[in-house]
Amino acid sequence: MFKFNPKLLRAAVYGANDGIVTTFAVVAGVAGAGLSHNIIIVLGLANMFADGLSMGLSDYLGEHSEQRMRKQLKGEYEEDQLWHTGFVTFIAFIVAGFFPLIPYLTGFVGLTIPEENRFFLAICTTAFSLFLAGSLRTIMTGGAWIRNGLEMLSIGMLAAAASYTIGWLIDSYLL
Repeated sequence: MFKFNPKLLRAAVYGANDGIVTTFAVVAGVAGAGLSHNIIIVLGLANMFADGLSMGLSDYLGEHSEQRMRKQLKGEYEEDQLWHTGFVTFIAFIVAGFFPLIPYLTGFVGLTIPEENRFFLAICTTAFSLFLAGSLRTIMTGGAWIRNGLEMLSIGMLAAAASYTIGWLIDSYLL
C-alpha cells in the first residue's frame, strides 16, 4: 500500500517555487539590463538545469545527513528512500522553471511573439505558475486555495522585483 511521505510535498513545493523564482530572476535581471532574448534563453536554461540539479542533490545530501543523525541518536535509518525527495525537488524545479521561459522559447515551436511583449508575457506566465503551484498545495494541506496561491505569488514577485531592479541599476549605473 502506498504511504505518502510529507517530505515529498515539501520537496515539490520547494523545488517548484525555487524553479519559478530563480528562472524568472534570470529573465528579469537580463530584461532589466536590456540584454537580448538570446541571453535570456541561454542563462535561463543553464540556470534552470544547473540549479535544479544542485537543489536535487543538495536535498539528497540533507536527507542523508538527517538519516545518519537519526541513526546515531535513535537507531532509525531508511536509506532506500533517500533519493526520493531529491528527485522530486529536481523534477519540480525543472517543470516549474520552464514557465518564465515560455515566451522566449516560443520561436522553437513556430510561434512568433514580438520582442517588446516577451517580458510582459514572462511576468504573466510566472505569476500564473506561482499562483497555480501555491494553490495546488491545498490538495495535500487543506486551507484556502486562493490564500495559498497568493502567498506563493507574493513571495515570488518580491524576488522578481528585486532581480529586475538590480538588473536595471547595473545597466543604468555600471554599464
